Amino acid sequence: MSDEKRKRARELAKRAIGDGRPLAWFDELYREAARGDAIVPWDDARPNPLLVRWLDAHPLRGRALDVGCGTGDNAIELARRGMDVTAFDVSPAAIEVARVRYPDPRITWEIASATDPPAAWRRSFDLVVEIFTLQVLPPALRSEAARALASLVAPGGTLLVIARAREPDDPEGAMPWPLTRAELEAIPLPLVAIEDTFDDETPPVRRWVATYRA
Repeated sequence: MSDEKRKRARELAKRAIGDGRPLAWFDELYREAARGDAIVPWDDARPNPLLVRWLDAHPLRGRALDVGCGTGDNAIELARRGMDVTAFDVSPAAIEVARVRYPDPRITWEIASATDPPAAWRRSFDLVVEIFTLQVLPPALRSEAARALASLVAPGGTLLVIARAREPDDPEGAMPWPLTRAELEAIPLPLVAIEDTFDDETPPVRRWVATYRA
């Protein structure tokens, strides 16, 4: 996706971070998008292809948590594969759209923050799916969210992280901020597999696909 299409999201993120409200811009962006005034850069109206490929190779059942679910395409893919899904986003506007798009009884839609998820979710999910959420959080919140999400995986369960990738000496970039391998290794769960790959965007974007087990 071009930088021009990310321009408004970056403007909102910069202002919100400057105001000391680093999560507020997500709801602003989704509300502007609902009015047709902005584009949500990561909302492709389809399940993430890297998630689909991973699920094809790792058929699972049980409870799944979709982190930063947006308007719901990954959540419905998890439900379609037989999982009981809780999907959450910090943006009430995103959840409003998701509930209308996918009124599926297998999905529970919630408003919550990745940095401070409900205590009742602790160690509750067989699969926690995090796609492109950590990379849109400023560094101080990123590590906080990573620790929080790791705590939600049930014993024997799996955390899947899909994120934009960079080398340690690469520029940090503008939002989204790519993750280094060291950041992935710092997540407090055993890292059992990591794939360094490219997605199907034009031009292709380098991604990490990291699998952890509790």
